[in-house]
Amino acid sequence: MPESAKLNCGDVELDLPVIEGTENEKALDVSQLRRETGLITLDEGYVNTGSTRSAITFLNGEQGILRYRGYAIEDLAQNCDFVEVCYLLIYGDLPNGEQLAEFRSAIHSHTMLHEDMRMFYDGFPRDAHPMAILSSVVSAMSTFYQDALDPANPEHVEICIHRLIAKLPTIAAYSYKKSIGQPFIYPENDLTYCENFLRMMFAVPCEPYEIDPDFVTALNMLLIVHADHEQNCSTSTVRMVGSSNANLFASIAAGVCALWGPLHGGANEAVVNMLTQIMEDDGDVEKYVAMAKDKEHGFRLMGFGHRVYKNFDPRARIIKAACDRLLDKMNIDDPLFHIAQQLEEVALRDEYFVSRKLYPNVDFYSGVIYRAIGIPVPMFTVLFAMGRLPGWIAHWKEMHASKNKRICRPRQVYTGENIREFVELSDR
Repeated sequence: MPESAKLNCGDVELDLPVIEGTENEKALDVSQLRRETGLITLDEGYVNTGSTRSAITFLNGEQGILRYRGYAIEDLAQNCDFVEVCYLLIYGDLPNGEQLAEFRSAIHSHTMLHEDMRMFYDGFPRDAHPMAILSSVVSAMSTFYQDALDPANPEHVEICIHRLIAKLPTIAAYSYKKSIGQPFIYPENDLTYCENFLRMMFAVPCEPYEIDPDFVTALNMLLIVHADHEQNCSTSTVRMVGSSNANLFASIAAGVCALWGPLHGGANEAVVNMLTQIMEDDGDVEKYVAMAKDKEHGFRLMGFGHRVYKNFDPRARIIKAACDRLLDKMNIDDPLFHIAQQLEEVALRDEYFVSRKLYPNVDFYSGVIYRAIGIPVPMFTVLFAMGRLPGWIAHWKEMHASKNKRICRPRQVYTGENIREFVELSDR
């Protein structure tokens, strides 16, 4: 007999089915609760609510496990390039040689932006945040490809996937070039995904640009470890918007906006801003550590701890190793890096941080690497969006393929006024 839990509410006794996943995670199915009892569940921030069943990413925060489609993140980061991981997340399996070649070719054929889209950049002020530009241009893509927007048409979905993966680096690089007043650099399709992005970011027409292979390796690794993280804020946003049958471009644009927040994708930008603040205050790390420990002060060290991981963040371990290699190789004498290293040492040894599991997380190390590569701080979250794109697409695609798909419509517990008598304007 299937396992269930009993809920007693007044005279009603309800059996709640227990749903078990492939990794032995268990959940109570409360989908019939309101119909049977008139009650709903209340879970502020959805901290203990499963919104879907998904076969894409497994995350165990207590044991520090992260797997894409069953593959450990450590293995993927070491052995794959980002395009392979895109294919894995979206289609469910690692590609063979022929499949990967076809996928790369499809992406290469869509890297350029329509020339009219370039005109959008003239409408933004020079200091516009690149995430605002990214979300706007992604949303506007739906107006340029109106012949392929139907979420129920597999061919439409496929070409939208190729267009998004191909064009997002171009859109992102153009936003940076706009901010510094340099000409846009067209994509070059004989380069790899990461090589092409770095060239569009940093090359200029008047001189040759040499791509640093260590930068390419580091960027590839960062995109892979950011590629998916199950039902986070931005992914849940993509699913929620997509549940209304909004097209893929609109859904991804909504995910970009959700990622922009400093409590989500903007955290790595906040890390570098914090390091800069400490540097400008004579680099007094001990002062800021003491401030973080003081409950009355309100100062918070950015880039430490994680809402889901209660042991360690496996992505942070991967990125830390890459960060150490890159900084050692480049022999960078940057005071921000020295401050970051001091904070890292405190977090890994100080009992206050160790007992509270406030270890350096993925945002702490990724911000340091982006700075070493030369990525400007406002572009950090854009790089996060580039990495998270295949995860967003995979979840949007999985949701539409589910036989249980329905428009997302959370309930609420109303706490406002009871019915009030209307008062005419003259009597108010």
